[in-house]
Amino acid sequence: MKAITYNTYGDNSVLELTDQPVPKVGPDDILVRVKSASVNPVDWKVMMGYLDPIAHVWFPVTPGWDVAGVVEQVGMDVPEWNVGDEVIAYARRDMVNDGTFAEFAPVPVRAAARKPSALSWDEAAGLPLAGLTAYQVLRWLAVSDGITVLIHNASGGVGILGSQIARAFGARVIGTASPKNHDRLRSYGVEPVEYGEGLAERVRALAPDGVDAVADFVGGVLETTMAVLKDGGRHASIADPSVAGAGGRNMWVRPSAEDLQALADMVEAGSLEVPIAATFPLERTAEAFALSQGGHAGGKIAIRVSE
Repeated sequence: MKAITYNTYGDNSVLELTDQPVPKVGPDDILVRVKSASVNPVDWKVMMGYLDPIAHVWFPVTPGWDVAGVVEQVGMDVPEWNVGDEVIAYARRDMVNDGTFAEFAPVPVRAAARKPSALSWDEAAGLPLAGLTAYQVLRWLAVSDGITVLIHNASGGVGILGSQIARAFGARVIGTASPKNHDRLRSYGVEPVEYGEGLAERVRALAPDGVDAVADFVGGVLETTMAVLKDGGRHASIADPSVAGAGGRNMWVRPSAEDLQALADMVEAGSLEVPIAATFPLERTAEAFALSQGGHAGGKIAIRVSE
């Protein structure tokens, strides 16, 4: 099969389009014929070696943890899936090796959910990691009807999904973003505020008594978070471990078929959409990584593997 691989840590130049054997299918796995995958910052951070202290890596590595595709084969202990089923997954495995930027990808059944019919293959591939990250943070924050939540980086890859999920939970959402993204946030029912100097004052102008919860999807904003959070409020970050010392929680997304199915159900109900900023063919993965590294894609970046 064709796959993007790298044989050593490095920058985007280590990526190659290569021929690889089709992955084996374990008892609790499904083999997915990949239609589309999507790029997340963790993909190129793993490639650059940033996660080496915690990641078990087996070279050559095929990057990618997000996938949308069709079940090609099922493991011997997977009665819930059939060949031909359409599936999405945050397909993170215990070993970094067989990723999703390939024609076939092994997916642990614990990570797989039904593809929403309302989404294209590219949109479906963009949902799992970012959507699960936002969903799990907001659920830990106990975001619900009547809650006011501040979302830092509300127009980013995780934040744009988190903004919609929080609204689906019934919350009032204040979201930080550059002015060019304010209209899109308003279309989701979010009250946008410009980030940068004076942010705490702008948030306080909208919520004079403070906010009930803060979801940090960018990092480096703890001072603002603490300045606008109500006494007894909850805050969490996916990018700033120091929040733990200030009563918050630093969170890492966990594969969950149940949570991913909940997101798929939100899509089918019309309360969640996945904006796609750009789509690249498999052989142009290095360009897709470069766009992600720029930090201003304005939506998810898809890798189209097959039609």
